[in-house]
Amino acid sequence: MSASIYDSAMFRDLFLDREMATLFTDTAELRAMLLVWGALAQAQAAEGLIPEVSAKAIQRAAMEIQVDPAALAKATGQNAVVVPALVTTFREELKAPEHAQWLHYGATSQDIMETGLVLRLRQVLALYETRLIATINALGRQAEAHADLPMAGRTYGQVATPTTFGAVLASWGSPLIELVDQLAVVKANLLKVSLSGAAGTLSAMEDKGPAVRAGLAKGLGLSDPGQSWHSARHPIAGLAAWITLVTGTLAKMAEDLGLMTQTGLGEVRLPSAGGSSTMPQKQNPVMPSVMVAIASHVAGLNSVMQGAIVHRQQRDGAAWISEWMSLPQMCLGLGRSLILAQELAEGIAPDPAAMLAQIDDGTGLIYAEALSFRLANTLPRPEAQSVVKALCKEVLASGRPLPELAAAAYPEVDLSNLFAPAFQLGTAPAEARAFASAASRVAK
Repeated sequence: MSASIYDSAMFRDLFLDREMATLFTDTAELRAMLLVWGALAQAQAAEGLIPEVSAKAIQRAAMEIQVDPAALAKATGQNAVVVPALVTTFREELKAPEHAQWLHYGATSQDIMETGLVLRLRQVLALYETRLIATINALGRQAEAHADLPMAGRTYGQVATPTTFGAVLASWGSPLIELVDQLAVVKANLLKVSLSGAAGTLSAMEDKGPAVRAGLAKGLGLSDPGQSWHSARHPIAGLAAWITLVTGTLAKMAEDLGLMTQTGLGEVRLPSAGGSSTMPQKQNPVMPSVMVAIASHVAGLNSVMQGAIVHRQQRDGAAWISEWMSLPQMCLGLGRSLILAQELAEGIAPDPAAMLAQIDDGTGLIYAEALSFRLANTLPRPEAQSVVKALCKEVLASGRPLPELAAAAYPEVDLSNLFAPAFQLGTAPAEARAFASAASRVAK
């Protein structure tokens, strides 16, 4: 197995998000940094900080130069950051010392790497939003279709009272709507340039620094933070926290689906299942299992990201490097989880007969709470609860169903409609339809 599951040739069809993976390659990182340098040169020329002709030469070269990432390895291994080696290579490739001297003027490595990262993360967030919305819309359609489909609600793994499959779908999808809304805040905090210079003061650009930063932001379509954020890590930590929330929320759906497909329940059919090397009968819930595993992994990496908030003094190499080691895998994990979530949301199919069998199991115990409230119309509530608890014990001891025992014990009480799921669904159908309506409005 490779060191990272996302780089494994064997496991790539299980974990790899090809579209997302292209944004987390050495080539993608270098290309983003070159774009930053081109835009920086243009912004500096506009303020008279470097010659216009040099800025044009740098911008043109930034679009054309091809750099072999492996050629930068030795120097990066010594410097920790790739920028010094990339500056040297860029200047050599430019073959115009009179222009090359203005490359990276007044900036520092973190400015170029961080802004390049933000450019890539902008594309990452756009993919996330598209996939989240697609998943929400699919769950909404399913919730509308199955708003009235009864199934057993469970707490602590035990049958509790009836609900509907639509309401369960709503419980998976409603938090995702909130997380889409939160994405706007994540974007506002994150999608900004980093241009602060050696120690956050832009001193090398004298009084033109703020104007250059604003010009760089405009040129790249990002916002201007108005200050240094080298050591203010809340934008990055906020993204990591949001990723953790989304993967965890998707894993809740996946965990429920894994339980609903287990032998003896079979309440839902998945769009695809995995097989076993030795047991021909197995239909393993692979897709949900991967989503749960990703959520667990992301949560662990998030602890590193939140710890990296503590960037010492004006810049901190150790904390920054720990972000490099963690954030890409978190991004790739969520990307894959969203692909699987959308496939599941669109392709899961409930089995109404299997769901009804879990409600109508011959005991009627799922209606115990409803019976206690019906008896409370004529008995004190504590006494009604005590009576029903005794009846439940008798059901388990004698095998006689609860409706039969209740009718015999309280012939004077109207128990009509009490032991039918359609009359015990409470707000479940309404919640399913409310979610379906909200989901239909979630769009770009």
